[in-house]
Amino acid sequence: MYLILGLLLLASVALNLFFITNQYYLGTDQLKSQKLSWSLKAAAEAEAVASISCSGHGRAFLDGLIVDGKPICECNTCYGGSDCSLFSPDCSADANSGDPLFLEPFWMEHAASSAVLISGWHRMSYTFYDKSFISQQLENHVRRVHEFVRDEQVSYTVFYFQLYKFQTNYFENKRFKFDEDTSLSSNSSYNTEANVIEFEAVSQGPLVKVIYDHAYYWPHFSAIPSPANEDVMIFTMSKLTGHAGSRIGWALIKDEQVYEDMNTYISISEMGISREAQLRALQLVKAILNGNGTDIFDYAYEKMSYRWKKLSEIVSLSSRFSIQEIPPLFCNFFEKVRGPSPAYAWVKCEREEDTNCNEVLRAGNILGREGSLFSVEDRYVRLSLLKSDYDFNLLMDHLSKLVAEENGAKTA
Repeated sequence: MYLILGLLLLASVALNLFFITNQYYLGTDQLKSQKLSWSLKAAAEAEAVASISCSGHGRAFLDGLIVDGKPICECNTCYGGSDCSLFSPDCSADANSGDPLFLEPFWMEHAASSAVLISGWHRMSYTFYDKSFISQQLENHVRRVHEFVRDEQVSYTVFYFQLYKFQTNYFENKRFKFDEDTSLSSNSSYNTEANVIEFEAVSQGPLVKVIYDHAYYWPHFSAIPSPANEDVMIFTMSKLTGHAGSRIGWALIKDEQVYEDMNTYISISEMGISREAQLRALQLVKAILNGNGTDIFDYAYEKMSYRWKKLSEIVSLSSRFSIQEIPPLFCNFFEKVRGPSPAYAWVKCEREEDTNCNEVLRAGNILGREGSLFSVEDRYVRLSLLKSDYDFNLLMDHLSKLVAEENGAKTA
């Protein structure tokens, strides 16, 4: 199986530089006696910014705006003011984006093992020592994570990711087009005479190429019943560790020629992946593998499982709204039958007149993503369960009010 790194599109790298003494290179006694020099200022700056409290409702960053010589607070949703202490009571709960901020508390608890210091002369060359664009250490550690987790494919309802369509249409070309109509899978001429690339396995035929998007195929989102062994599988740090801003992803590929073609494309279009992003990814993967290696998966599953149970309890009181049913499944990683812990909830408006569920929820100060963006009716809306604890709690509050008002009850 070949591994190739890719820079995820749509965002730039934004690194928070935290200081760490790396025991991989120096023993504990050597570290204690090591006299630090050029790294001291960077370490002090990182610690100073990390200590800014922002009233517990925001964060300050090294690359944020500077006022009076100091980084200012970037406030969470619904909060404002110089220290994020001002709350807006009429604020909407944003359950639209897939920002994986639910893992932020985990990384704050593991600050030392996940931090990385980048020197000014770090990896200034176009390539690594072996003339490649990929850190061999990072590749080795990514493979170790997959071996440890025993990544799996699970069955799921086919919804396409809207960016697949946007990206295909952006590169408008007579030689290819995007088609969201999976009914074409029954058309024999389509299966045997056309070159088809799918992100879900629907069609069949020798010219059909399937790319399995495994961004969410980790134990904290899906049960892992059996090993995945597909021809092309793509993964991302965004949903493994929650570091969406680093824009690092990779693919596991069986066919050597497909690997070579992908590698050539990345080399020509990007000249490889940011060395700073690779270094940060390496440190994060090392942190994951520390100790027994289950910490992040235990933490993330417990949190996502709780969120699904909380949402289910509220929706169970409603006749107006429903959510998808997800049966318990045996998980090969946790070695037990486990309940659902999805990243997103598909809410359906059951009333005949509620044809646009997103507008119904928006009237209740809930921002979701309409079903038509995923090739389903707008009677469905997708709600993200991935955001911060505050965002999730605000979502539950607003949804509880909507449910309480179904029978004419008014909330304060």
